[in-house]
Amino acid sequence: MTHFPAKWQRPLSDGRVACELCPRACLLSEGQVGACRVRRVQGGELIADTFARGVGFAVDPVEKKPVYHFYPGSSVFSFGTPGCNLACVFCQNWGMSRGTPDPNAPALATPEVIASKALSLHCKSVAFTYNDPTIWAEYAIATAEACHDVGLQTIAVSAGYISPEPRREFYAQMDAANIDLKFFSDANYQKYSGVTLAPILETLEYVANETKTWLEVTTLLILGVNDGVEELRELTSWFVSQLGPDVPLHFSAFYPAGKMLDRPATPIETLLVAREIAREAGLRYVYLGNVRRDDAGLTRCPSCSEVIVERLAYQLGGVSLSDGKCDFCGETVAGRF
Repeated sequence: MTHFPAKWQRPLSDGRVACELCPRACLLSEGQVGACRVRRVQGGELIADTFARGVGFAVDPVEKKPVYHFYPGSSVFSFGTPGCNLACVFCQNWGMSRGTPDPNAPALATPEVIASKALSLHCKSVAFTYNDPTIWAEYAIATAEACHDVGLQTIAVSAGYISPEPRREFYAQMDAANIDLKFFSDANYQKYSGVTLAPILETLEYVANETKTWLEVTTLLILGVNDGVEELRELTSWFVSQLGPDVPLHFSAFYPAGKMLDRPATPIETLLVAREIAREAGLRYVYLGNVRRDDAGLTRCPSCSEVIVERLAYQLGGVSLSDGKCDFCGETVAGRF
């Protein structure tokens, strides 16, 4: 099929079509494209231009997503598409996220082809990543179903900006997810990403409390934007109370990218302060990303504090876990092992 009909759409009496996939709720006339750049109206119908047109295929360690408590050390078949429903000025995948798909390009990367390829490369999971799979939810769901048919796991790497009905169907097919919590400020979300905070918090709470999806969260710390002590205390307090202390939180260092080239890279000291605030709030698994530091990716037992998973960057070291329990004291460690 060259043109794939989008699932979440509603025709309006004035001839326009309402896209109901994400909270942007774009109202589109014939020929118009949504804010995500990949959903357009053709013949009075909303079309999903990225279906079976995946790009950026690669085999990654699962730690690169980053997902640390979901089969550590396993390989993941990763891919994405052009487009995004956020407009982050600091995007590190700017070329892909602001790209536009060719609706007439061959639709060769079918769900079945992706599952078969991942299996042949001895991957344990397929990751929907690089841009936000929310905007190609139909494609991601169909691919996840094909993956499950052959015994593969699925991972979504997302900003979490999705409406309730598609969110339910999307995460029903995801075995794990890393969702960004970019800011704990609605003003910053609007200024730097072009969206609002509330739907993202709703997605995080939904995935953590109402699904079987293993959840991890990433917050990119930008100097002078979201690294303030008060905001970090509010974020981590909310995190513990609404998501729970066992959801891993990754604080990542910012490097100049996209349209935000005037900010310096985040120093390690900022990440160390954030980690300490998170631990004081009660989080049991806090990691530092985008930095080379011996203790940045260590998993410690929440009971005896022994190192049970060693990591340096994306490389796995020693593992002292047996059936998800600490080898030193027998404490159960949250995750899928």
